[in-house]
Amino acid sequence: MTKLLGYGFWNGVARLILRNRLFILFIIAGFTVFLGTQWKYMRFTYTEANLLPDDHEVNLEYNTFLEQIGEEGNLVVFGIKDSSLFTPQILNKWNALSDKINEFDAVALSVSLKDLKLLKREDDPKRFDLKPFIEGEVSSNSEALSLKKKLFNDLPFYEGLIYNKRTGTVRSAVYLRKDIVNTAARKDFIVDDLIPLIEEFEEETGITVHTSGMPYIRTLNSKTIIGEIGWFVGGALVVTSLIFFFFFRSYRATFISMITVVIGVMWAFGFLGLLGYEITVLTALIPPLIIVIGIPNCIFLINKYQQEYKNHGNKIKALQRVITKVGNATLMTNITTASGFATFILTQSSLLKEFGIVASINILAIFLLSLLIIPIVYSYMTPPKERHLKHLGKSWIEGFVNWIEKMVRDRKITIYITTVLLLIVSMIGIYKIKVSGSLIEDMPKNTGFYNDIKFFESEFDGIMPLEVLIDTKRPKGVMKLPTLKRMDELATTISETPELSKPLSIVNLVKYGKQAFYNGDPQYYQLPTSNERNFILPYAQSFSTEAGLLDSYIDSTGQYARMTTFMQDIGTDRMEIVEDNLYNKINILFPEDKFDVTLTGKALVFQKGTTYLINNLIISLSLAILLIAIFMAFMFRSVKMILVSLIPNLLPLLITAGLMGFLGVPIKPSTILVFSIAFGISVDDTIHFLAKYRQELRSSGWKIKRSVYASVREAGVSMFYTSIVLFFGFSVFMISSFGGTVALGGLVSVTLIFAMLSNLLLLPSLLLSLERNIANEEDFKKPAIQILDEADDEEELEKLDKD
Repeated sequence: MTKLLGYGFWNGVARLILRNRLFILFIIAGFTVFLGTQWKYMRFTYTEANLLPDDHEVNLEYNTFLEQIGEEGNLVVFGIKDSSLFTPQILNKWNALSDKINEFDAVALSVSLKDLKLLKREDDPKRFDLKPFIEGEVSSNSEALSLKKKLFNDLPFYEGLIYNKRTGTVRSAVYLRKDIVNTAARKDFIVDDLIPLIEEFEEETGITVHTSGMPYIRTLNSKTIIGEIGWFVGGALVVTSLIFFFFFRSYRATFISMITVVIGVMWAFGFLGLLGYEITVLTALIPPLIIVIGIPNCIFLINKYQQEYKNHGNKIKALQRVITKVGNATLMTNITTASGFATFILTQSSLLKEFGIVASINILAIFLLSLLIIPIVYSYMTPPKERHLKHLGKSWIEGFVNWIEKMVRDRKITIYITTVLLLIVSMIGIYKIKVSGSLIEDMPKNTGFYNDIKFFESEFDGIMPLEVLIDTKRPKGVMKLPTLKRMDELATTISETPELSKPLSIVNLVKYGKQAFYNGDPQYYQLPTSNERNFILPYAQSFSTEAGLLDSYIDSTGQYARMTTFMQDIGTDRMEIVEDNLYNKINILFPEDKFDVTLTGKALVFQKGTTYLINNLIISLSLAILLIAIFMAFMFRSVKMILVSLIPNLLPLLITAGLMGFLGVPIKPSTILVFSIAFGISVDDTIHFLAKYRQELRSSGWKIKRSVYASVREAGVSMFYTSIVLFFGFSVFMISSFGGTVALGGLVSVTLIFAMLSNLLLLPSLLLSLERNIANEEDFKKPAIQILDEADDEEELEKLDKD
């Protein structure tokens, strides 16, 4: 392997690139066109991220629920908190809105004031009839107020579903067809039909309508993700190009770099389509990530080209040395970065696995594009002029490098003490970190739909469904009175839990049946006794699924029952307490030999997924460290060098974790990514520095101090450039409206700045203090990274000059 990436290999690469320039450009163009044809296969997600493996117990339980009952996230609600609702004009318009919504094929069932049904007892023959709550248009204020009084006082069945008795808030519930909930048809209905109708009602009445429900939230959330991709890509291009131009003061260098990363972005979209992966809140980050990570490649290559040309004035020689001297180190830095992302492939979460696959493929692709396009394009251009090389001697850069060198030379003890203090403070902060498994925490907080989520949490105790699936283990077991009583007692426990809403189940309908039997008297809204059941049964037998809700809460065999409650946005710790309390009650009420009872629902699955990811974070990060340690061993053949190189890169991660604790940034799916991403990228600086250090050791006759200071001066400039680009590039993510993306961008940016300082201050200090033994190791003298000496490539240059 050492031979493969040694003198001969990179000489061959340089020869191949510079002798076949047009052919290579043609291949790049052809592959870009091919990937462009794959864009049409890109798909946008229509549901929340599933962070658990497919075979995880929680996923299996959720899938069992879907098989027995069907899709649970099909409820859209819209509500009004305004006393003027119960006036003839407004009430009629509200009812008309319900009629219009009911006309759409996407709607399976609508439960609004206009749709409410009253159970009426009829004795000849014995039956329950359904009567409309509102017949025709409301013509007077007295009629409207009478309807309000009847709703709030006589219909407890609809409390929590349609109205909040305490605040007077009224809402409508629209159940979408289950077969369209996770398809594009859902988006079309909500965006093109439902929202315009609601906006029209608001404009006509001046009343604010609050709209929510998981299908609605999913749709607008996905729409926001799609809209932000353009902002991310555009923002990353603008920021990185401005910084690049500020450093290099060269329009053509900036233009070449931008063209390179734009092609990389086109490839990223193409690979998403080619692999058939959905665009989620994570995969949407890949195109701007390619820009942010690709620009440092361009900086190292162009900076080296200009340095070489400034030294000897030979363009071909400079291009050849760019490929042979920088190519290997840049390859390894991109491999380590890709490895940081590739560790997500091992999490068994399909969401992170797809993110890891596409990100790692595209990181290696942008390396290949940079290595091919930049030397080829520069080979056709005139040599750089004096103004293009001025940045190499900027006084402020010189001042920064001089400060670094002075610190390393004279203040090593200060550096070590500062490192230890930062480490101690960081450990204190780490113990303050909290865990969050909230499904909505990262959603855009400056949007109307997020405010509406909070509205329904306040008025109806939540909007995220938590499901209880009860298997009675026998057909028609649900309608047995003892089973109903058990469910009613569990419903009482759920209602008394502050974070949960009043549940909906077949129990509510049975209670309503008893109330109807007693001529609608609300004091009889309760389960029947054994004797009452015999009297009521003849009436209830005529009443099957006509109410429209029965088939949603009991399966066709009568063996499975569903209880639906809605939960507030609570943290993982509190949810675990709620879950334990419910299971304690379930274990008492439902013996295992007669019942199987499961808590499930999308929000619970998401929270469990967060816990799963956190448990696997250490494994994932450990794998990243192990892989990078292997690369270090391969490149430098020194165990001591592995330790020396890992310390400056682990310290920034600990500092960032400490900051998260002090700033109250919780561990959640979005912030979990920070550590593997930042570690994979920050190691790049270490590799470049140590590659330069190894070269200086050879040329200086193994003089350690001279080699360290020379490495600081030359590698420090490129490391500073790339770190600043990465800092501002990742900062672009902070324009996101998603809290998780903001945290990801800010934390990675901060981590990379600490990583730059650590690699420029702590790493050289460690080399000066500990490297004497390493420098004498025979293995370290023959590393996998080979840097050409001038005498080694003169013959090759003569051949290239002839071409």
